[in-house]
Amino acid sequence: MSTEGHRRAETTFPLRTERLLLRPFVDDDLDAFHDMYRRGDVARYLYSEPRSREQASEYLERVKKLTSFDTEGHAIRLAAVLPDSGAVIGDISLNHVGREHGQGEIGFVINPDYQRRGYATEACAALMRLGFGELGLHRVVGRADPRNAGSVGVMERLGMRREAHFRENEFIKGEWGDEVVYAILATEWKARG
Repeated sequence: MSTEGHRRAETTFPLRTERLLLRPFVDDDLDAFHDMYRRGDVARYLYSEPRSREQASEYLERVKKLTSFDTEGHAIRLAAVLPDSGAVIGDISLNHVGREHGQGEIGFVINPDYQRRGYATEACAALMRLGFGELGLHRVVGRADPRNAGSVGVMERLGMRREAHFRENEFIKGEWGDEVVYAILATEWKARG
């Protein structure tokens, strides 16, 4: 499939789920963004170390621009927000990694204070619906350290299947690490109902 076969992302934000609003990040999100990315328990399975406020601010500046597949970076990166309180509890992304073949990659970080409540699964499902529907993706993958049981569980609850387990394929933070890859096809997603 050529890139011309993909639909443009003319999405109106916020996306609404049962319990969340998913919207582009804004300057006022810096406190919550820093609170999430400064934590060692968040950075444990990320490529980066915990971020200082200045580093979080610089990162937020890049993230704020990722609102469609037609922007630099070809990604949609959204704040997961609790509508009643306005609390930003997560960072959810859908990256366009294989334009020619309709490939996307889902990513998610939830502040540990809000984990184990189904928010990541709910938010990612909304982005998968967008990816397979409006954006016309053929396949979406997700990657994780296999020790990260929370992320593995989210991908499994989304109906993704484990396609690979790479042994010691990356040298991260001074050690060799494994990586698991999960994926789901548009036809499989739509068959879920």
